[in-house]
Amino acid sequence: MHSLYARWLFAGILIAVGSIANADEPQFDVSYGRTYATRDTGPLEADVYMPHGTGPFPAMLIVHGGAWRMGTRVQLAGISSQFAKRGYTAISVDYRLAPQSKFPAQIYDCQAAVRWMRANAKEFKINPERIGGFGYSAGGHLVALLGTLDDKTLQESGLPSDAPSARLQCVLAGGAPCDFRVIPADSAQIAFWLGGTRAEKPDMYRDASPAAYISSDDPPMYFFSGEDDILVPIASPRAMVSSLKAAGLTAEMYPIKNAGHLQALFDAGAMDHAFAFADRYLKNEQPRQVVAADAADSHGDGLKTAAPSKGAGDGQ
Repeated sequence: MHSLYARWLFAGILIAVGSIANADEPQFDVSYGRTYATRDTGPLEADVYMPHGTGPFPAMLIVHGGAWRMGTRVQLAGISSQFAKRGYTAISVDYRLAPQSKFPAQIYDCQAAVRWMRANAKEFKINPERIGGFGYSAGGHLVALLGTLDDKTLQESGLPSDAPSARLQCVLAGGAPCDFRVIPADSAQIAFWLGGTRAEKPDMYRDASPAAYISSDDPPMYFFSGEDDILVPIASPRAMVSSLKAAGLTAEMYPIKNAGHLQALFDAGAMDHAFAFADRYLKNEQPRQVVAADAADSHGDGLKTAAPSKGAGDGQ
């Protein structure tokens, strides 16, 4: 698995650098190496991609993959650039890695990044009520978990009472494992990250599962995955989408034919759908929020125009 992710990391860096180098004319500015949190392992840094113009713009947290044990924010520099070109402030982050830092360190760091985005919304030209998350593989898992968590569950200790919200208003997750409660109880495959097998740490496997937290106020969520993915089988995000829809929520699944785990990230169709999904829910005049089916509008799509999702902007 290490060599597989190393090849993916190298390919991602090449594509990211190529995307930046081939740009005809910059349409955004980049501020590199901004510290968004400091841990006992050292500072955590982010690269901030800001579109030209006065804003405020919708924002996208960009979270890299790497099996929670490797990787860097540079992996998704090309995708961050694409979001900035499309009018988003994109913020690509590093986070603590296993096995040195086990779960929930990674989700704590992603929550801290979203709060930092809101706290610095004016500087980064962000509309704090319109923040989404994009991630792939382990990063897809983390943004999906951000999407289903509220501001009271699985929060690190010591936060001030007036801390900004860490909730997202839209999730774009590729190659994302969504439910660790179904892993064989004696499997040690992710014990390096969760601290043991599921038999030994059942609460940790539940706590790390985005599917365990689905509730009626979750934001619109888009998943894409390769149909031939053997590392993170497509059955996991498909089941997540089914559970979200069963709860009356907005969720879409984009399966990619003849694609494995590595190829799916670079599928143009999947990314086109991701950008369109983000535009639909983060750029509308009024954000659209899910309601129960019997309260749907006359279009019958289970949606209506409503106030921004709970927790947006002011941390209430």
